Amino acid sequence: MIAMVLIALAAGCASALMFASIISGALISLVLFYLAPLPLMVAAIGWGPLSATIGGIAAAIGLGALFGLPYCIAYAITVPIANAAAAGNGASPVAPTLEWYPTGRILLWIAGFAVLTTLAALLTLGTDAAAITATMKRGLLRILGPRATSPSAELERWIDALVMIAPSAAAVVAMMTLTINLWLAARITATSGRLQRARPDLKATTLPPMTLVALCVAIAFGFTGGLLAMSAQIAAAALLMAYALTGFAVLHTLTLALRSRALWLSCTYAVVVVFGWPVLAMVVLGLLDAVFGLRERYLRTRPPPLPAA
Repeated sequence: MIAMVLIALAAGCASALMFASIISGALISLVLFYLAPLPLMVAAIGWGPLSATIGGIAAAIGLGALFGLPYCIAYAITVPIANAAAAGNGASPVAPTLEWYPTGRILLWIAGFAVLTTLAALLTLGTDAAAITATMKRGLLRILGPRATSPSAELERWIDALVMIAPSAAAVVAMMTLTINLWLAARITATSGRLQRARPDLKATTLPPMTLVALCVAIAFGFTGGLLAMSAQIAAAALLMAYALTGFAVLHTLTLALRSRALWLSCTYAVVVVFGWPVLAMVVLGLLDAVFGLRERYLRTRPPPLPAA
C-alpha cells in the first residue's frame, strides 16, 4: 500500500509539472501539456485506479497551492483519469475464459472524456453559447487583430469561422491526445511488466453498433442552436474522430495481402499527419465498415493461411 501511494504521488507530481510547464511559453511545453495525463494513466493501468485517483488529487491540490485555484480547476477539468479497464475484472491472467474489455468500448470512453473535458473548458468562458462565442472572439481579436486600428471585415470573417469550428476542433484534439496518451501508457506499462492485459488486436477494433445512432442524433441536434447545438457538435466531432480511428483499423485489415503493406501504411499516416484533411477518408472508411462490415467481408473471402511445413 505504501509503495502504491508513493507511485501515485510521483505520478501526480510528474503530471502536475508537465501541466504547469505551459506557463513557460516554450514550444516543448505544449507537448508536455498534452502529455500531462500520461503519468496518471500509467499509474492507473499498472497499479489500479485508486493510485491514479490519489495522484490526480495530489496534483490538483499542489497546483492550486502553488499557482492558485484557477490552475487547480483547469487541471481537474483537462486531465481526466481513465484506467480503461485495462486490468480486466481482477481475474487471474492465466484463466482461459478471461475476456478483456473491448478496445472499441475503450475508444468510446475516450470520446466521452473528450466531450466532457471540452464542454467543461468551454463553460469556463460563459454559461451559454453566445457568451462562449463572444469570449472566444474577443480572445482571437486580441491575438490576431491589429493593435491600433479596428480589425478589417475580412479578418472578422476569418475569426468568425475560427470561432465556429473551435469547439469541434478542441474535441478532436482532446480525442487524439487522450488516445495517444492511453496507447503510450499501455506501452510503458507493458515494458515495465505491469500490464496484465494481453496485447489487443487493434486492427479488429470496432465501435458498438449504437454508436452510429448516437452520431446521427448528435448531428441532428447540431442544427438546433444555442448551447445544445454546440454540445451536439462537440459530441459529433469526437464520435467522427472515433470512426476515423476505426477507419485506420479497417485500412490495416484491407491491406493484409499487400506485399508493400508497410510502405502504403506509412505513406497514409504521413499524408494524414502533414495535411490533416485526408483523415476525412478514414472517417468515411470507418463509417462504411460500420454499415457494410467491410472487414468481415474481406476476411471471409481471404484464403486461409497455408499449413506450416
